[in-house]
Amino acid sequence: MALGARFIIRNQKVIVAFVAGVAVAGGGAYAVTSTAPKISACVDNRTKAMYLTDKTKCPVGRTFVSWNVAGPQGPAGQDGITKDNSGNLSIKDIAKKVLPTVVSISVNSTSGSGTGSGSIVQSDATKSYIVTNNHVIDDAVSGGKVTVEFQDGTELTATIKGRDIAYDLAVLEISKGNLPTISTGDSSKVLIGDLSVAIGSPLGLSGTVTSGIISALNRPVLAGSTNQASYIDALQTDAAVNPGNSGGPLVNGQGEMIGVNSAIASLGTSSAVTTGNIGLGFAIPINQAMRVVNEIIKSGKSTRPLLGVEFDRQYNGNGKILGLVKDGAAEKAGIPVNSIIKSIDGFVIKSDIDAVVRIRSYAPNSTVSITVELPSGELKTFSVTLGSAPANQ
Repeated sequence: MALGARFIIRNQKVIVAFVAGVAVAGGGAYAVTSTAPKISACVDNRTKAMYLTDKTKCPVGRTFVSWNVAGPQGPAGQDGITKDNSGNLSIKDIAKKVLPTVVSISVNSTSGSGTGSGSIVQSDATKSYIVTNNHVIDDAVSGGKVTVEFQDGTELTATIKGRDIAYDLAVLEISKGNLPTISTGDSSKVLIGDLSVAIGSPLGLSGTVTSGIISALNRPVLAGSTNQASYIDALQTDAAVNPGNSGGPLVNGQGEMIGVNSAIASLGTSSAVTTGNIGLGFAIPINQAMRVVNEIIKSGKSTRPLLGVEFDRQYNGNGKILGLVKDGAAEKAGIPVNSIIKSIDGFVIKSDIDAVVRIRSYAPNSTVSITVELPSGELKTFSVTLGSAPANQ
């Protein structure tokens, strides 16, 4: 069983944009059970304090909740949104809600084949659009067949509506309408420790559901080959993601997509290493992804923000500006050549990759605050209105 993947080695750690080169038939695999005993409690409606109870009713002013291994449940043990202050659905309810909106994607072309995942984000009476990773469908861009498979096993041929290499995103179009679409959340409100659920087709195992937490935010990730590098301001999760999860959704406790699974990390130090889940998965934040996706759906193309600088790739440290694009955002703001970027909107910048990832997290024409160390050694903060340019396609 072989895996196809693109990767880049930095500091002995491999960040992998993953595609599984296998297809395994089969239905859903659920990482949940419901055989454990329940634990019950009463939650004070005002203070949110929780009191364990062996009863099935609570005094006035308190709300009854119960747990099994599937997570908190509502009154009378019914599945659904909890009545405590978490607001999370049980894992099986999240699976039930999201699975009909997730597809498996297979690609066959003369240059390669592989599988990945995707989410239905828009559907009208005659057609539907699916978001996935660019690296999932890249082999089919110059000729090949892209097939999507639904939860019930139905298969349809898809066309590539558009893609954005820099964000590792692509949109597929299928000639079938009135399909269920995935709910989208707000990735700017995600917190470390929040519940996260990954859904997709790892190793071709369609309908696989795994859960964990958000492990970190704003993790700068560089994935892809040199000529197709993707810069991701990633959500990090320990939910199990593996080759084939690429392009599938990372959802929150309400079953809302907060990210597009895109990469995993490995401790391997060689390009020959086949990677698997080690609890370090990375997803493109949905706020960033949907800006690109909506542009592609509307016009077939997307845009990217531009700072208008060339970084000194030989400089070991914060992003050092080697050159300025004429009439670019940095030049208009007055940032001089040989300045070293120290922070962007308060985020500390430790390398040129950090700087690129942070800039790519904004929409074109956004205004950002950039603090630099001037060639004189003085620190100065500039207000910069980013430029706009067509995305790499």
